[in-house]
Formats: sequence, structure tokens, C-alpha cells
Amino acid sequence: MSRISEQKIKKIKEIILSFLFHNSPKSFYTYGIAQETARDEEFIKRLLQELAKEELVVKVDKNSKGIKYLRRERWRLTNKAFKAYSGLQ
Repeated sequence: MSRISEQKIKKIKEIILSFLFHNSPKSFYTYGIAQETARDEEFIKRLLQELAKEELVVKVDKNSKGIKYLRRERWRLTNKAFKAYSGLQ
């Protein structure tokens, strides 16, 4: 399998952030983001974890009733990232 260049990974991260910004404040499961970007779910999960380390996205680990997810992960933009994207618009 061929490796993806850093430039392409950066572009995919931008697509993820753009998708989350345009659908903000809603949070999405990893599967939904992978479907939107037409990429593998594990690959998108790794990129989302990298974006979380950069404090651009945050993992939502509880459902609307306050019960913690056991296996699923939802993601949304951080307030800091949303303000930065809003300034660019």
C-alpha cells in the first residue's frame, strides 16, 4: 500500500475541520466523518486524534442522557477552532 504524503494528510485534516465547522455545533461519529470524506474509518480516527492533540477538535464521550459511550466516539470543533474559522469567513 502506498503512503500518503504529509501535504495530502494536511489537506484531509482541513476537509475534516471544514466539515465540522459547516455543521457546527453538531457533533459527528467517526463513521459519519469518514463517509463524508470518503476515507477509511481507522485513518480518519487517527487524524481526529491528532487534531485533538492540537486542540482543534474535541471528543464527545457521553450521549444526550449523560451516559458514557463504551465504543463509539463523536467529534466536534473546539470553541477556539470555531472562533478561528469564523474569523476567516
